[in-house]
Amino acid sequence: MTKINLCVDIDSTITNPDYWVDYANNHFNTNYEYDDDTVEMYFKDNNFDYKKFDKFYHEYAEKMHETADIRPKAKENIEKLEKFCNIHYVTARESHIEPITIEWLKKHKVYFNTHHLGSFKKTGKAKELKCDIFIEDNLETSKELAAEGIKVILIDTGFNRYEEPENIVRVYNWDDIYEEIKKHYQSIKKY
Repeated sequence: MTKINLCVDIDSTITNPDYWVDYANNHFNTNYEYDDDTVEMYFKDNNFDYKKFDKFYHEYAEKMHETADIRPKAKENIEKLEKFCNIHYVTARESHIEPITIEWLKKHKVYFNTHHLGSFKKTGKAKELKCDIFIEDNLETSKELAAEGIKVILIDTGFNRYEEPENIVRVYNWDDIYEEIKKHYQSIKKY
């Protein structure tokens, strides 16, 4: 049986997109409530720059990734996808986070091969894995992948709504993701 090579981002794709908010509020003494607002608005409202946030991220990354919640229905749909997909996690997380990532994925019973790139530049790894479909939340990464002919499913978040790029399918939850991939699989099975 031919299987689809599926690459899946982790943060805000498998995890809930608000995994960082409580940590940021405690660290920066803010009262931000994640309600699909944009991360950019959080930065603007609190006079942050990306360097300041990046420093915060590196200080709290391990704890944030250990305690992140899984998105609703991600586990159930990943279990269904496993029947006709080779699943690879391709994440911008740095390699020192890999043990935490693997433990988290095992805890939630969604563990497959993981690739920690330490960068949002994922096209090279996607090509190496012969990726047919990539599930992502980062708009710029999605556009780069789509420009190389890789089918991209963009899971909707407050921080990726400011543009509707071509050749990218926007979905709103893991049921939508499953249906999109199933449609693609059924279309290639006919040939």
